[in-house]
Amino acid sequence: MLGLKLPTDPRWVNIVESNIDEILVDHAFCEQKAATNAISILVQYPELTDLVDAMLDLAQEELEHFKMVHAKIKARGNVLGRERRDEYVNELYSFMRKGHKRHIVLIDKLLFSALIEARSCERFKVLSENIKDAELASFYHELMVSEASHYTMFLKFAKKYANGEDVDKRWKEFLDFEAGVIANYGKKETIHG
Repeated sequence: MLGLKLPTDPRWVNIVESNIDEILVDHAFCEQKAATNAISILVQYPELTDLVDAMLDLAQEELEHFKMVHAKIKARGNVLGRERRDEYVNELYSFMRKGHKRHIVLIDKLLFSALIEARSCERFKVLSENIKDAELASFYHELMVSEASHYTMFLKFAKKYANGEDVDKRWKEFLDFEAGVIANYGKKETIHG
């Protein structure tokens, strides 16, 4: 469904379960960054009204997810703590074309966003199917469904605003690059780690 080249090893959940508090904090910041990314896109492309509307809705939804994860952190007697760097996202970011025509930069921003949403969706699926905590399994199942719609929305907009660019070819390049990146992860209790 997601087109990802390298699936997450379900044993990653064993690492997650060794420190659920850490993955919840990491997850909260992933949601915050997703909201920030949506706001960044709408600020950079204000002339694309349908994209602005979609990014506004997405930012609100991601902030609601942040609130939900933060509530889980507090319910466990913990605090949010300091933001963690997401090396996976930073590596994907390096693949984006910069300094090109606006529509090319937009396509890469949208594909970059779609890929992060796709990987998050896949990780949430792995969590929902393998984590022993039934409440968290249900929580991650709900988020998996939401992330799947985000991924497809970003792809739809990339194709809509392609302006002659071969989005399918570029998406395949992103997927191939991501496979090489994600091969180095899955060893930490973080959403992309």
